[in-house]
Amino acid sequence: MRRSVSLVVVLTLIAGAAHAQSKRPLDHSVYDGWNRIVDQRLSDDGRWISYSLNPQDGDAVLRVHGVARPREFTVPRGREAQFSKDARWVVFSIKPELALTREAKKEKKKPDQQPKDSLGILDLSSGEIVRIARVKSFALPEEASGFLAYLLEPERDADKEEAPEEEEETEPAPREEKSEEGSKKKDKKDGTTLVLRNLVTGEELRFDKVMQYTFARNASWLAYVVSAKDGEGDGTYVVVPESGDVSPVMTGIGNYKSLAFDDAGEQLAFISDREDYQADQPSYVLYRWNGSGDATPMATYGSAGMPQGWWVSEHGDVEFSESGKRLFFGSAPRPEPDPDEDPAEWEEVKVDVWNWRDPLLQPMQLVNRDRELERAYTAVIDVNNGRITQLADLQMPALDVGQEGEARFALGTSDLPYRQRISWDTPRYNDYYIVNVSSGQRTKLLEAFQGRASLSPNGTYLTWWDGRKEAWFAMPSGGGEPVNLSAGIPHPVSNELHDWPMLPSSYGSAGWTENDREFLVYDRHDVWATDPTGRRGPRNVTEGIGRSRNLEFRYARLDPDAEAIDAEEPIVLRAFDRTSKRSGYATDRVQGNQPPRLLHMADYSFGSPRKADDADVVMFTRQSFQEFPDLWTSDLSFSNMRKVSTANPQMAEYLWGTSELVHWRSTDGLEVDGLLFKPDNFDPSKKYPMMVYFYEKNSDRLHSHRGPGPGSSSISVSFYVSRGYVVFIPDVHYQVGYPGESAMDCVVSGVLSVLEKGFVDPKRVGVQGHSWGGYQIAYMITQTDIFAAAEAGAPVSNMTSAYGGIRWQSGMSRMFQYEKSQSRIGGTLWEATPRYIANSPLFWADKVNTPVLMMHNDEDGAVPWYQGIEFFVALRRLGRPTWMLNYNGEAHGLRKYQNRKDWQVRMQQFFDHYLKDAPPPVWLADGVPATKKGKTLGLELIDPKPVAEKVTSGSKN
Repeated sequence: MRRSVSLVVVLTLIAGAAHAQSKRPLDHSVYDGWNRIVDQRLSDDGRWISYSLNPQDGDAVLRVHGVARPREFTVPRGREAQFSKDARWVVFSIKPELALTREAKKEKKKPDQQPKDSLGILDLSSGEIVRIARVKSFALPEEASGFLAYLLEPERDADKEEAPEEEEETEPAPREEKSEEGSKKKDKKDGTTLVLRNLVTGEELRFDKVMQYTFARNASWLAYVVSAKDGEGDGTYVVVPESGDVSPVMTGIGNYKSLAFDDAGEQLAFISDREDYQADQPSYVLYRWNGSGDATPMATYGSAGMPQGWWVSEHGDVEFSESGKRLFFGSAPRPEPDPDEDPAEWEEVKVDVWNWRDPLLQPMQLVNRDRELERAYTAVIDVNNGRITQLADLQMPALDVGQEGEARFALGTSDLPYRQRISWDTPRYNDYYIVNVSSGQRTKLLEAFQGRASLSPNGTYLTWWDGRKEAWFAMPSGGGEPVNLSAGIPHPVSNELHDWPMLPSSYGSAGWTENDREFLVYDRHDVWATDPTGRRGPRNVTEGIGRSRNLEFRYARLDPDAEAIDAEEPIVLRAFDRTSKRSGYATDRVQGNQPPRLLHMADYSFGSPRKADDADVVMFTRQSFQEFPDLWTSDLSFSNMRKVSTANPQMAEYLWGTSELVHWRSTDGLEVDGLLFKPDNFDPSKKYPMMVYFYEKNSDRLHSHRGPGPGSSSISVSFYVSRGYVVFIPDVHYQVGYPGESAMDCVVSGVLSVLEKGFVDPKRVGVQGHSWGGYQIAYMITQTDIFAAAEAGAPVSNMTSAYGGIRWQSGMSRMFQYEKSQSRIGGTLWEATPRYIANSPLFWADKVNTPVLMMHNDEDGAVPWYQGIEFFVALRRLGRPTWMLNYNGEAHGLRKYQNRKDWQVRMQQFFDHYLKDAPPPVWLADGVPATKKGKTLGLELIDPKPVAEKVTSGSKN
């Protein structure tokens, strides 16, 4: 009997080895067809789930699954699916074939001649699909079923396809011509056809020249705006979907915008410039319609309650409060009229004026210019009496009204007095005001506060995290003394691993229970209920189970629209084991003294669950390094989990690997964690090449999936592990003022701890990182020769010059980065000059003996690309092997798919050459001269023998 069992075991092992040998390593060709899941939705009744499988390069596929029964529908190129309220219908866009779109762009076809989206309507009871061509957008009512509205693309003009292009005029035409009366002609566009479809009968009503449309939530009305070049038929209209009856709300030549129904579907608001349309600078009027008769003007230029010189902004949001008793809109100062004539191009002056008194740096002003020109300030109308109250203004531009617009008080925010500090300090400073929504009266409760504050759902309390006092506070919105909510919590509620030269962050909060009774905050492990009145001490909701078992509990908000937590009902908690990195779900109640009950824990990473609106069904993801984060469903017990999607079945064809948690002590004695990935069929007696990648702390992501793909900047872990590399990802703990040395202490000690295990070749260790990781690598190779090859992407090489640089994407100064944020110097350039120099790789470039590859692109909006240039020209001058790739027009991370693929190929060629003795490519050995740019990429491999010395050696000068 024992012999039989042994034989079975042997045969099983042989079969397993044979199966593993039949798998092949990943290569760059797999990227295109590797899917990700997008547009996932759960029907309100919990019976259906929809999602699209979107390949990295190719056409998506829409899939609709039955949750409780094995029924599935598949639609090629389906995206952005929505369920009807009764879950009988699925409506979605059908994208044109990617190949046809690319061909049209290649042929430089005009936009209206390029392929357009279609609309799909799937009847889940019959499986029938209706397809409608050339659909621009669609909408379903939120709280009703049976109707669909969709807007068609403009009809193709067949004559345009054959008509030859006209020659350009020698002189440019004026932007706006003037009519005989002297007023400017209006640049008005025709709308397109709007279709209202009865989903049950298939009957359709069509409305011409529609520009905008919206359903009432209960589908009592469909409102739409007609816009015509000649003004014929311009106006706002409503149609009753059940009967098809159409009523004009307001008509007349002009522009109509910002349609908004109240929740009950009994009122409609919109803005229009009809009354002032012929003016050079027409004013908009806010109108309200109550379901019959004429629309009533509610606000316009010069209305009482609006600041003098202000008007209704066409860029502001129009919205009713939940009850419909308040109507919010945006107002703004009326701008100066545009000049009548533009200067000729040859005499136009273009200049940016940088003034030291400017609140924001000029580049930041330019980045935000369009947003500032269109900024609107919240005002409110009492629908019953028509009274207008201006709530936000130039001195307090931001406003938040809670309780879906019904709260008595709103929270106003202003950073205007502190905008210069943005350049060198973080978090940002703000003044916080409580604003009475009825009167507009405001009271400043927090001044020059460094952080964020928020209102409770009912607007009863203002809460905030104070990083200086490392505590949570609450204050009655009507005024009073602040209450330290966390004073009685016996454990830190600030991040215990904080290692930044700025105020520490909190562990976060779960939010409020109903009626603003308690505010829930976290320590590192548990959930605490705090009393905003201060009369009761904090109460440990999770009974200390998190801390006693080294677990972390966090509230799972099953309904993202819920503003408060029901303290009497069971809640779902996400659970994370800080020792093993396992995760899962637990249940508990805010009220009571029962401990949380673990529902499910496993060696996976589970995503945030989303519950169906009308059923106890949840949708979530489950993943590990070896398992793609597919969609799963369950009931609220999480005991009957069911996998719904299989996004990448081709994974079974490829060699993959394993992930594990490792520990060691850093050079300065800290306990450090890291992740170690080993290839399939790992043999500890072999010597493997090893890639090291790191960025801050990653060990909590032990069970995160890392699929192959051409990343925008960094290596694909699964790609390298599949091809026989060991991959090591160490955590880094920082000491303020010594970021480079901190990286050395943790990373190099971690590499040495792995080398001690005996299965990594110490002469074949490479390192790769980007941005902050790229900087640390650039620093480390000036201090150690442990790496055989290094890629340092977009590195800061000279902190003294980078300190005064600009992050061009945001227009911000980089000072804050060094003084308070990630670079962790902790002082100004003048206060800490030696630290800036000591941490700058450029000043120690002569110590580099490691071949270095860099990618730094000429439109990098985060790290100025001259930082890479400084390091490159220094190493080149010193005769060190170094290469820098600049993908023209690319940003901090690569955006174009073809560039990302090219980058991954070049990184593999670089590391394979230095860590696996692979032949070098032409670009690595000989470069690509500018005269050959666009003619060759230099990716071809060449015979390594004649060029080995040229590629791998460099002389020290």
